[in-house]
Amino acid sequence: MKKILSGIFAVAVASAFLAFKLYTPEIPEEERGQVNWYTFEEAYAASQTHKKKVLVDIYTSWCGPCKTMDYYTFGNKKVADYLNANFYPVKFDAEYKTDINFKGTLYQYVPYQKTGYHQLAAALMEGQLSYPTIVFLNEEFAVDQRLGFMKAEQLLMVMKYVAEEQDKPNAMPWTQYQRQYMENLAREVAAQRAAEGRQK
Repeated sequence: MKKILSGIFAVAVASAFLAFKLYTPEIPEEERGQVNWYTFEEAYAASQTHKKKVLVDIYTSWCGPCKTMDYYTFGNKKVADYLNANFYPVKFDAEYKTDINFKGTLYQYVPYQKTGYHQLAAALMEGQLSYPTIVFLNEEFAVDQRLGFMKAEQLLMVMKYVAEEQDKPNAMPWTQYQRQYMENLAREVAAQRAAEGRQK
């Protein structure tokens, strides 16, 4: 299994992203998308007839970065469209209070201090309760990757690698894929700016 390292966005990549307008006070209507979220149980049931990988967005109601990612990242049309087409997207509240029976194991809500957590969220995050956490599951619902907060273009790049590249027999290493993706994106932006300049 080819892991995407937690420090995937190095200084060179981070500086490249500065060239793109990923965050605005409000996303224009034509750039907004809508993710068709599943519950965990719905995604598992759907996977029994049509196999797809799963992206789980683990959040809490009080998590500010979760709300930011929900609006700017998952609300991005390119992200939402790609996610809907290639994954079962699951939004899972880490403080969900209803039992879930999954693969013969009963997962429950555990009161802890002032709030608590759901055992399934803790299992998916290996006990590291940090929000938001994005968990990629393979077609058999085994954990593939765990990542934290991501901007729209970052998540789109990771999703494309997970869905299209990493399972190939001679898959491109993540660092090479990331570099190639950023180079292609930079060329697209340069071409777009040149076209806009010619129209003025």
